[in-house]
Amino acid sequence: MHEKISVLFVCMGNICRSPMAEGVFRKLVATANLSQHIVTDSAGTHAYHVGEPADRRAQETALKHGVDISDLHARKVLPQDFGQFQYILAMDNDNLQRLRSLCPPAYQPRLHLFLEFAAELTQRQVPDPYYGGPQGFEQVYTLVEAAARGLLHDIQQRYLV
Repeated sequence: MHEKISVLFVCMGNICRSPMAEGVFRKLVATANLSQHIVTDSAGTHAYHVGEPADRRAQETALKHGVDISDLHARKVLPQDFGQFQYILAMDNDNLQRLRSLCPPAYQPRLHLFLEFAAELTQRQVPDPYYGGPQGFEQVYTLVEAAARGLLHDIQQRYLV
């Protein structure tokens, strides 16, 4: 394999779901000794929180599970992201639709719901925990961890065998 595999996790504001997903996936990649082959990033479809760190509750939940996302800061999806990332993973249908409306036709196949990679789950959307309590962040963590494992398996089967 010559080129790095690049993965972009996307939610609305890039302070809750997508940074948690990026952090969980980044840790799995590092544990599998694949950091030299896989690049991660996260972004939001809206610019509400650009430059801000991940939500405190998202950071606390992730850290409780051994995942440090304190280095991540919100940014908005950029036009060049569609050509740069092989996997562009939306946390829910609203953000997937927004990505589809922004994405050039040639790159549409790169867009997916993140939970498509969690075959064992029937749920296909990661709910936004922003307006809820700690249990919502725990639920997000559980969902993104399952999808991150499936995504890593997919990348290993497609690109790293």
